[in-house]
Amino acid sequence: MMFFWIMTALLAALAGLLVLTGARRGADAGEAVETAAAAAELAELDRLKARGLMDEAGWAAARAEAGRRILSGERAVAPVRAGSKDRVWTLAGAGAAVAAALGLYLLVGTVGLPDQAYERRVDEWAVQPEALEGPQIAAVVARIVREQPDNRQALTMLGAARFDAGDPIGAASAFRRALALNPEDAQSWARLGESLVRANDGAVGGDAEAAFQESLKRDPNQLGARYFLGEAALARGDAAGVRAMWLPLIAALDPADPRRADLERRLPPGGAA
Repeated sequence: MMFFWIMTALLAALAGLLVLTGARRGADAGEAVETAAAAAELAELDRLKARGLMDEAGWAAARAEAGRRILSGERAVAPVRAGSKDRVWTLAGAGAAVAAALGLYLLVGTVGLPDQAYERRVDEWAVQPEALEGPQIAAVVARIVREQPDNRQALTMLGAARFDAGDPIGAASAFRRALALNPEDAQSWARLGESLVRANDGAVGGDAEAAFQESLKRDPNQLGARYFLGEAALARGDAAGVRAMWLPLIAALDPADPRRADLERRLPPGGAA
């Protein structure tokens, strides 16, 4: 804890130093730009005179006018200048901010409270599963899997939870472990394929297609697998393959289901629903 407060003090001092340095650079830059612009204008008048493009009277008049304009601009917009006490006020402000933050922490915080262990949070999630979100459910089920690595049902639940939590790679890993225990589970093959599709940004790759084929080999009524295999065939331009996958799927969907109308619209010519 002492190390934390030492680092806090050092960072506060560094912040104050950076503020002062930045302010000083800004003031110097403003003055430098104004000085350079005035010098450039007067130098240009001198060059014009030296080249014979301005006579003595015109040069004197233009130089006088430029001088009046420069002086007028300096009076209208005074350059930023750091006062003798500006540094003190800046450092005092930074110190006050640190003191206010410390006071607020002492008022509403709990000094010396250790970080809540992750496993303790999982304990709390496990007793109220109805109020959990996807990542929390996945954490609870992952603990069960660690304790019971051969629990196939827990592995499939873990895969589904990780999929819902937006972790398709973790979901695929869980489904593969479940299939190693029971390779005849058609639904797990289909869920493995879906996880691989999501991990591949929606594209049906070779591994996903193989998983869907394994699913249909064990259960021809896996409609999700049929859909994705039809998508893969459509991407290859395999009209016959699309019809083979989607016609049974279209027949299984309710006529009022909007998904049926979409599939019928996308079905390649030669295969009516």
